[in-house]
Amino acid sequence: MCKHACGMIRYMNKTVIITGASRGIGRACALRFAKAGFYLVINSITGGDNLNETKNLCLDAGAAGVLPVQGDVSDPSFADALIELALKHFGRIDTLINNAGISFVGLIQDTDNDIWQKIINTNLSSVHYCTRAAIPHMLEQKAGHIINISSVWGNVGASCEVAYSASKGGINAYTKAAAKELAPSGISVNAIACGCIDTDMNKCFSEDDLKTLEEEIPFGRMGTPDEVAEMVFKITESPKYLTGQIITFDGGWM
Repeated sequence: MCKHACGMIRYMNKTVIITGASRGIGRACALRFAKAGFYLVINSITGGDNLNETKNLCLDAGAAGVLPVQGDVSDPSFADALIELALKHFGRIDTLINNAGISFVGLIQDTDNDIWQKIINTNLSSVHYCTRAAIPHMLEQKAGHIINISSVWGNVGASCEVAYSASKGGINAYTKAAAKELAPSGISVNAIACGCIDTDMNKCFSEDDLKTLEEEIPFGRMGTPDEVAEMVFKITESPKYLTGQIITFDGGWM
């Protein structure tokens, strides 16, 4: 039996939920878990062609099944519905990847109330809503992985990205607190603090800005979504004793 087939048997009947899965890191995570034969529940706020493309790519990659769900995970009622849909279609939840996120680059005085609230709700509150909804089902299984996609700016802060930095710092604290609470139940909670990853989020920067940025990174380049996805997958294969960690993934940058 080939290695790929063995891997798919190993993960048979396992289900992963990925928010913000229509592109970038979320899509890369979906494809990585698809290659292992998982059932996938993929979500994005916009849905449409991008989410359907992720679905088709995952099916081609070997996913056992894919359920695309459009909706806003910063709405607690939708987060509850997303978890219930996953259970209805696939019967269990093994891994939750909280990846949905947006950014805003601007001065503090230009970060108005609406921008602040939208970033906090999308990046941080959604983590709580989805985690809270998934926990009861993971408790029944006495197992589960929750992986939150964070940022190095949550560790050290970034000028002109105060709201984004605050939201990611909140994710880091949430991860550590939730890990302590859930460890006795066999549920691990970790976060990946990504450095500069080559995604659409960085399209607001010029080519020269990005080149300067890459020169600051010891590895000499930005990371790729596929590399982040591989790190996420490896966390789910790690011993459960790995929990409460903020794993910095930045090519040695910070």
